[in-house]
Amino acid sequence: MGESLPGISGTELIKVLKKDGWIEGRRTTHGVQLTKVFGDRTRVTIVPTKDKHMPNGTLAAILGPKQTGIGREGLLTMMRLK
Repeated sequence: MGESLPGISGTELIKVLKKDGWIEGRRTTHGVQLTKVFGDRTRVTIVPTKDKHMPNGTLAAILGPKQTGIGREGLLTMMRLK
C-alpha cells in the first residue's frame, strides 16, 4: 500500500465490502461491525459510518491483513465493479 488510497467514506466502504461477501452485524454509534468467514476462521472489522472521507490510516488498517486483507488494489478493483 505504498501509493495513496482513494478517498472513500465509511458508508461507501460498507457497500463495497457487502458486495464482497461481508455480512453486516451490530451497529454502534461509531460504526458497523462486518464479518466474513474464511474457511475455519471468521474475520471481523468495524467500519466508521461517517459520510466524510476516512483518514488514510484508518482505511489502510481496515484494508490490511489483520482486518479485511483486501488491500489497496483489491479495493480499487471492487470500486470499479460497483
